Amino acid sequence: MTPVPAGSFIMGSPTTETGRDANEGPQRKINISAFWMGTRELTHDEFQLFFNDDSLSRNSDIDAVTRPTPQYIDFSLGMGKQGGFPVNSMSQHTALMYCRWLYQKTGTFYRLPTEAEWEYACRAGSTTSYPFGNDSTKLDEYSWNEHNSGGRYHKTGEKKPNQWGLYDMLGNVGEWTIDQYSDTYFTNLPDKASDPITDPVSRYPKTVKGGGYNTSRGMMRSAGRYKSDKSWNRRDPQIPKSKWWLTDAAAIGFRLVCPVMQPTPVEADALYKKYLNN
Repeated sequence: MTPVPAGSFIMGSPTTETGRDANEGPQRKINISAFWMGTRELTHDEFQLFFNDDSLSRNSDIDAVTRPTPQYIDFSLGMGKQGGFPVNSMSQHTALMYCRWLYQKTGTFYRLPTEAEWEYACRAGSTTSYPFGNDSTKLDEYSWNEHNSGGRYHKTGEKKPNQWGLYDMLGNVGEWTIDQYSDTYFTNLPDKASDPITDPVSRYPKTVKGGGYNTSRGMMRSAGRYKSDKSWNRRDPQIPKSKWWLTDAAAIGFRLVCPVMQPTPVEADALYKKYLNN
């Protein structure tokens, strides 16, 4: 993991930014506490340790951790698994369950980044459209996107990192945050907010950042925001539809964060319970 220093930044995009969406402002100055962030997106190799953990039972709501249900199709769609490919096609619930499993294995608290933490880490001190400036023609040097990916994700860390050493913050797979999505996120934020987070109220929509291998270069900016939708699982043949896997969002994955200020065990359990129940 890479240390991300505490600091403040201007979150969102200015009205003059090319490709800007109305949900990216008005801009706010945000204070962020220090945390550690996964240098790369979580890989299939890492996730498989959780998936294959025989100490976890399947489909039990009373166990401390539940293992994901078996995949009914190959959700990697033949794009690659072993050797450093990002894990994909999973719900936010699955990503959070992995975080909880890892916490119970290691005693160190992990979670998904907040939307504000993610953008702060992506920008890495920049105030431009992209971490490297405003020149969209350089995106192919830093990201796998619709233009250069060949319609598939690639091994993590093959493109240039941002200034803080984080790979694939833009492109390859989109990344879950822990926040409930809101069109009025910035309107609801006070200026100079500290470590903001939008608590869960429903399964949809949740915020995704970064864009994936199938995202156009014009949409792949530090301030870009995406929201999850029920249609991402529309072809799931199960009744009820899986809370683990996504049939129609192959370009969705995640990376971990680890707060420097760790919660107590009671606080950690309460946090997981709150976010996993919505």
